[in-house]
Amino acid sequence: MGLGGIIMDVFTPILEIFVPIIPGNIFPYFFGETINGEPLEMFQRALIAALMVTIVAGVLGSFLLIRNLALIGDGLAHVSFGGVAVGVVLGAASPLWYALLFSTIAAILIHELQTREILTGDASIAIFLTGMLALGLVILRLDMVFNVPVFGLIEINGGGITTDIEGYLFGNLLLIDEQSLDLISLICIVSLISLMSMRSMLLATAIDPLAARVQGIPVRGIGICFSIITAAVVVSMVQVVGTLLVTALLVTPAATAQLVGRSFRSCMIWTQIFGIVSVLIGLYYSSELDTGSGSMIALVSAIIFALTAAVIAIKNTILSPKDNIN
Repeated sequence: MGLGGIIMDVFTPILEIFVPIIPGNIFPYFFGETINGEPLEMFQRALIAALMVTIVAGVLGSFLLIRNLALIGDGLAHVSFGGVAVGVVLGAASPLWYALLFSTIAAILIHELQTREILTGDASIAIFLTGMLALGLVILRLDMVFNVPVFGLIEINGGGITTDIEGYLFGNLLLIDEQSLDLISLICIVSLISLMSMRSMLLATAIDPLAARVQGIPVRGIGICFSIITAAVVVSMVQVVGTLLVTALLVTPAATAQLVGRSFRSCMIWTQIFGIVSVLIGLYYSSELDTGSGSMIALVSAIIFALTAAVIAIKNTILSPKDNIN
């Protein structure tokens, strides 16, 4: 039994407690509703993976915003699609391992290009985003037309752009199998522990890198570690919301939290609340309306941001003192 199986054994009984109060015809299966006395583990894996990814993405997203790196998640998500495409056409058992390799290399290169002032962060992200997305699409298109021998050694033979590929693009929680859950669980646990252990150093390097370097903090090493963690977390999100919608969980809840939070700690708490609510509501409507899980989660997250911003704007307008007109 892998790490994902252990987590399933721990949290499945907790989810089953909520089955009697969960609304809908399909949504209760995510919590353990049974058919002929047997629960559908596919649905339970999906919910547990989504909740784990949301928690870690909320923590990471809070750090990304204060470091002005909101776009890197979107860029690495597109890079990961290139890795997924390569893994799929090479017949890999879990294409996410290829996505992890590609995203990690890209994250390190983006960090080095930025810190060495060869390219700005936005420019390097844009280059990797478009280049790796194009690589994935080209490989899949060639694979769909004919078998292509690579360097005369490896033969690419898959099925082009399939339903599984669309799941990686737009998110499909039901594609998460036991191997994928093991990888997602490992990434989430290691990333969460790493982020919390580096919390003070990440804040210090984000606020004043020069002062942090003077104090002996390894700014370059912290930056590389943070880039690798970001790449890993983005890969774990691919099957939840898709490569095209990663920002929905990585940035939007954190941005919403900044509207209501008064400190970094309160922002992290609000981020978790907004992220988990977005996932649960998105899963409910996607399962009941038979829409894509990733797109619905992204839509709900954006609606929550818009409503929160509107409420705060109205509140500030009503409570702000009016200018005296002489």
